[in-house]
Formats: sequence, structure tokens, C-alpha cells
Amino acid sequence: MNKPTLLFFDSGVGGFSVYKEVRTLLPHCHYLYCFDNEFFPYSEKSEETIIERTLQICTTINAQYPIDLIVIACNTASTVVLPALRQAFSIPIVGTVPAIKPAAEISQSKTIGLLATKGTVKRSYVNDLIQQYANDCTVERIGSTKLVEIAEQKIQGSSVDLIALKNELADWQTNPDLDTVILGCTHFPLIKEEIQLCLPQVKFFMDSGTAIAKRVQSLLEKAEIKPKSAVKNFIFCTKHFEAEHKFVKALQLWGFDELQLLELRS
Repeated sequence: MNKPTLLFFDSGVGGFSVYKEVRTLLPHCHYLYCFDNEFFPYSEKSEETIIERTLQICTTINAQYPIDLIVIACNTASTVVLPALRQAFSIPIVGTVPAIKPAAEISQSKTIGLLATKGTVKRSYVNDLIQQYANDCTVERIGSTKLVEIAEQKIQGSSVDLIALKNELADWQTNPDLDTVILGCTHFPLIKEEIQLCLPQVKFFMDSGTAIAKRVQSLLEKAEIKPKSAVKNFIFCTKHFEAEHKFVKALQLWGFDELQLLELRS
């Protein structure tokens, strides 16, 4: 009954790619997941709005289900919210960072691509990572909201629009030197196979899921676990959505028991 409670937070269901890796490594934890679909996508929102929403949602859930660790399973949010969250909570907060360092190390051609949201590719935080770890590489960037939407639709039961996906990646399809692509949004590993079809010259696709799982495991070994009674794994959304009935039917495949609407004070 005293299992660690982990909260995964994203504007959508992209964080499932990180949750999947953590749950594979730590199958016996108590899992909560919240996607802020009322404000999806975060890549189009101001930094102030993202910080305010993240703090409000994490605080609201923590009041109902005491959390032992929070994973911000969103690259866009991680670039802006971590300092505010760490000031508000005494528990470990784990962010999601684009896998720039391992991509630069594994690339043979030293031409790598950063595929992320429009917000992430422009952040100074990302520029600093490239300067620090990929200074010897040519780093191409694509910021895409469309790919995030395609991944959302896939998880909610719709087919992947390969033509739209191919159009988003058109700039890279004629680059024979590109051998490594960083999936710098947690949504993108969910459509990794489809991305691979569009970029056959790319040998390596890098994401942060495995590294985050190991980080969570390490932090939990030192964390004080709060006593609690809840044992169900819940998913929270912030507004009802069109494909909700299909989504609910698939919950158990992802290891969740119930979908709840999270009511926030205005």
C-alpha cells in the first residue's frame, strides 16, 4: 500500500513515451498521469502561462494523491517550469531534456537533426546544450506542431497521416549527410516508426526515455515515500474531448484504471 506515487505531466499524451520506459523499469509504483488538453499544445503558449498551469495542476493533484516524484514529460514545459516547481515542492522533480549529447557522440557524419516543438527549438536552453555538447556538429532544426497533433491522433485511435508527416520532414529528406535525429518532443517516439519511413537515410533516432527512467529509479532509492491508501493508476485530463470513449477503452493497455476530469479553480 505504500508504493511510491509518480506523477507524469504533459500538455498531451506524448509523455506516454517516457511513462512507458519508467513503468518498464519500475512496474510496481503507483502511477498518475495528467495531460492538460485544455491548453494543448504548449508550444504555442507563453512561458508565464505554462508555468502557471503546471504549478496549478501539480498542486491540485498532490492535494488529492500525495506525490513522491514528478516527471515533467514534456520538453517544452521542462525548458521553463523546473525552477518554479522545485521551489514549490520538496520532492524530486525530473525534467525532459533533448538527447543532444548522446546524439552528438553517436553520429558518424556529425550532421544531426533536432526534431522538436516550435517552442523548444528556439529556447536559449537548447542553444546552450548544442554549444556545450554538439559544437563539432552541424545541427539542423525542425519545429513542428503538426507532428505533435499526429501523435495525439494516433494514441486516440486514428490512423497516422503519412503525407502530412512527410511534408513536415521535407527539408531533411534530401540531406544524405543526416545520420542522427533527436526526437526532442516526448510525442515523437510514439510515431518513431512513421518518422523512420520518411527518413530512410537516418541510422540513429535518439530520445530521453531510458535515461529518465534510470534517473527516476535513482531518485526513488533516496526518497521518503509518503503513506497513502490509493492504489489505482489514474489519468487526468483538463477537459472532455472528442475521442474520449476510444481513449478510455485503451487505458488498461497502458496500465491505467480510470480517466478523471481534473477540476481546476479559475
